Amino acid sequence: MRVLVTGGAGFIGSHIVDALVRDDNDVVVLDDLETGFEANVNEKARLIIGSVADMDAARDAVQGCEVVFHQAAHKAVLRSVEHPLVTDTANTHGTLTMLKAAQDEGVRRFVHASSSSVYGGAAPLPTSESAPTRPRSPYAVSKLAAEEYCRVFAELYGLETVALRYFNVYGSRQRPDATYAAVIPLFVAALLNGEDPIVHGDGGQSRDFTFITDVVAANLAASRAPAEACSGKVYNIAGGSASSLLDILNVLADLLGVVPTPKFVETRAGDVRHSLADPTAAARDLGFRTEVGLADGLRQTVDWLKTL
Repeated sequence: MRVLVTGGAGFIGSHIVDALVRDDNDVVVLDDLETGFEANVNEKARLIIGSVADMDAARDAVQGCEVVFHQAAHKAVLRSVEHPLVTDTANTHGTLTMLKAAQDEGVRRFVHASSSSVYGGAAPLPTSESAPTRPRSPYAVSKLAAEEYCRVFAELYGLETVALRYFNVYGSRQRPDATYAAVIPLFVAALLNGEDPIVHGDGGQSRDFTFITDVVAANLAASRAPAEACSGKVYNIAGGSASSLLDILNVLADLLGVVPTPKFVETRAGDVRHSLADPTAAARDLGFRTEVGLADGLRQTVDWLKTL
């Protein structure tokens, strides 16, 4: 089966590409390499360098594909606060462009990477997909808009779409030297270098951290689940267990055999206080449940970061 992974040179997308190649799929990658790395792309996949917001590139990449895994996005909340127009072009217009190209080419299913940020921290915990959405950043707004485009394309045009709301994904290939690096690789890098880890706020904010291999499994499940169960819908992708940033920091410090001395700074604009998923719907409709516990996932992440 020929499949397309947008953003396939990035953290999550490249892992999806590897899994698809292992299953003997013919894999095409569309990535502009702005934040991704060509070295991440499996040598058995075909790389097209281009933007998802460019219809010519989108049409070229999607030709002959049965499934599209749409991972390409500007992912950082802070980046969206600083550059909202650029974020909207990539995330909203880019998703609409890929949906239109997929529809025109006769793609069967479009699996879209969304985000728990659409809830905005105001929803009850644990949060189900039926909870009100209240985005608190341009990034979150763009992800919610993209979800709505997916729903509309399923309802109006018959393109099977499934949107996955990721909750704080972590694991190998998530680099600490990225401009808007995530908290876990930043913590590990600081601890490895004998520096004080930077904690925004008081460290009591909590997240439902989800290991990369579970996110890959969720995407594969979303591509295979019966259309009558999942098309046009959104799903939380997480384990349903939250940990505070200070909890994470302490586990990482134990793994590295050091004593952390965090440096507390201002809370970042657009961040939410707590995030915790209700994963029931994904288990019911997609047959997906997370398998990697936090301690094991953090250990694997630390092992990989040590190799940089």
